[in-house]
Amino acid sequence: MTVISRSWSRLTLPGKVIFTVIPILIALTAALVVVIVVLGQPILDALAANLPIVRFALAATIVLLMTIPTAFIVGYMELKGIAFMNLRIGPDRVGPYGTLMSVFHGLKMLMKEDFTPSGADPLVFTWAPVIVYLASVMTLLVIPFGPGLFGQDLNLGLLYFFAIGGLSVVGMLMAGWASFNKYSLLGGLRAAAQVISYEIPLTLSVVGLILLAGTMSLNQIVLNQSGWFTDWYVFRQPLGVVIFFIAATAEANRTPFDLTEADSEIVAGYATEYSGMRFGFFYFAEFVNVFIISALTVTLFFGGWNAPFPWPWPVTLSLDPGGLGIGLLLLVAIVPLLLTIVFAIPFWIASSRIKTWQALVAGFVLANLFLIGLVGAGAYIAFDWVAGVAWFLLKSYVFVFLLVWMRGTLPRVRVDQLMDFAWKWLLPASLLNLFVTAAAIVVVSQ
Repeated sequence: MTVISRSWSRLTLPGKVIFTVIPILIALTAALVVVIVVLGQPILDALAANLPIVRFALAATIVLLMTIPTAFIVGYMELKGIAFMNLRIGPDRVGPYGTLMSVFHGLKMLMKEDFTPSGADPLVFTWAPVIVYLASVMTLLVIPFGPGLFGQDLNLGLLYFFAIGGLSVVGMLMAGWASFNKYSLLGGLRAAAQVISYEIPLTLSVVGLILLAGTMSLNQIVLNQSGWFTDWYVFRQPLGVVIFFIAATAEANRTPFDLTEADSEIVAGYATEYSGMRFGFFYFAEFVNVFIISALTVTLFFGGWNAPFPWPWPVTLSLDPGGLGIGLLLLVAIVPLLLTIVFAIPFWIASSRIKTWQALVAGFVLANLFLIGLVGAGAYIAFDWVAGVAWFLLKSYVFVFLLVWMRGTLPRVRVDQLMDFAWKWLLPASLLNLFVTAAAIVVVSQ
């Protein structure tokens, strides 16, 4: 024991971690293998007998997990995008071009002290950010990301989206009331007034689209827009998409409608007394809401996962790596090596100052980028869902950039301007759009 303790004390910290983690991983792997061998077939039979439940649990898990990188990407776009708009460099230290800055911001926020004010209601104070976050996340269940890629295809998917999305205001009111702070209460009351006011034109703006589509299933609405980009509903509902985007921006409390957390007036609104992980939930929800607004706009009016044009000629490409057998191993081992040498040759020829190892490193990087692009192009052609996800994310992040652009350029409106715009302009415009659409459908049908 003395020898073991002496050897252990001489190990560095990485050595102690390695000698601790590796035996644990080996034990867990062995236990997993035993469980799979002994209980594998019964588990598979149970899963096969309950496929709908398994699919829903898997979809819910994926949706929860995808919100984390989505929030980090949107956060980085805000940091870097607004910096460029202000003629600044923005984050450029943590990660390549500062790409990990938002990740470290999130981790730092989670590690901060989670403080509850002495006069607050602890139970309501704790659950408020959870409700705000889950109200955002649960709406992702009905958004179709590609052909067959959706959590649940509900016949009333659009109604579900508005019903669940409207619950976020309940969490904001809870946070404002439970914080025992006048600024928090004002932020919660502003959130209630703003969401109630803009919920009406937001809902009415899509009624004309529902009349055209004949369904509230988001998946079917996307299918109705397949073909050329002229089939997208944006060209049949131009006023509707403008009203929808403005009202959705106000629903998500984004600039210029971020009155609920106006730092120049009420500190941080409903989030004034929050810190640590609970504060992080609010801002995770805000960043996820930016993506959700963009994704729903694309789904309803810009063709969803559909490309702007159909592929000009039929292409069939079957990717079956397993059919190559031992050839797959040779392909994986030899092709990257050959491509590395091929891409390194121009660096050798370009300058005598470039050393051999530098040329090989550059060639290795370029070879991997080439292979990734080649595999991605093959997957785009071979699998419909890959092409669908690519187009959906591309169009969605265009609108995410638009929202970031708005935050970097537009000033915050006053409260009276906010309410006047909803009741005096957006509501009549949404009713006008509805009546004109209904009249056009009646005239065309006759």
